[in-house]
Amino acid sequence: MRVSLIPLLLAGSFGFAEAAVVVKPVPYEIDGEAFEGMLIYDDSVTAPRPGLVMVPNWLGVNQDSSKKAARAAGDKYVIFMADMYGKAIRPSNAEEAGTAAGALRGDRGLMRKRAQAAVEVLKAQKSTVALDDSRLGAIGFCFGGGAVLELARSGAPLKGFVSFHGNLDTPNPADARNIQAPVLVLHGADDPAVPQAQVDAFVAEMKAAKKDWQLVSYGGAVHSFTNPLANVPGRNEYHPLVAARAFQAMHDLFAEVFAAP
Repeated sequence: MRVSLIPLLLAGSFGFAEAAVVVKPVPYEIDGEAFEGMLIYDDSVTAPRPGLVMVPNWLGVNQDSSKKAARAAGDKYVIFMADMYGKAIRPSNAEEAGTAAGALRGDRGLMRKRAQAAVEVLKAQKSTVALDDSRLGAIGFCFGGGAVLELARSGAPLKGFVSFHGNLDTPNPADARNIQAPVLVLHGADDPAVPQAQVDAFVAEMKAAKKDWQLVSYGGAVHSFTNPLANVPGRNEYHPLVAARAFQAMHDLFAEVFAAP
């Protein structure tokens, strides 16, 4: 796999700054194919911070996912939002998103490769932003949560992995033996997109691998509980209280693993 960064002089269509939070596009290539992710950080912080790769939901790189990344970043982390589809693919509706996400869910090797490439792009940002590249983790939402779990199963040498209302299934459960760091799954107990059988299979997978893992099941929450735009009652629905608890759980995990020697 060859990952190349492409210099960019001007912020693109998603480039914006609100207060001290900067969001700017980062073009890169994987084996000659064009991709464009987003770098998100608080530019008022000058001390090196840990970095997180963020894999967005199935709609991919857009302004809504950038806002979620800015919320997650705060003044604690530098976040690089991965482009999992390629610059030419920007889904505008559920049908297009389902097609794009389905192609990667059907090819977990490619999913892992693109997530791994995002890690390398994040590391390269050390030259432009105050980033401590010895403290890196990954987070993902919905489709992105499942992608982050595949990144963990690939053996990526990060400090922690967090899935928010993500898919838990994998065609290669034995690969959990490759996991190198704690895994935290933040799950809606009433999520119809992630049925109990999938949850049970994930628990069995983690137990068999004997890794450091947690699964927090939030009562009353369904899919997309961190997404303020989710408004399909009983299926995809924002739950602000659960969202706040889930983000706090994420912060708690990273405070622990990033403080470890």
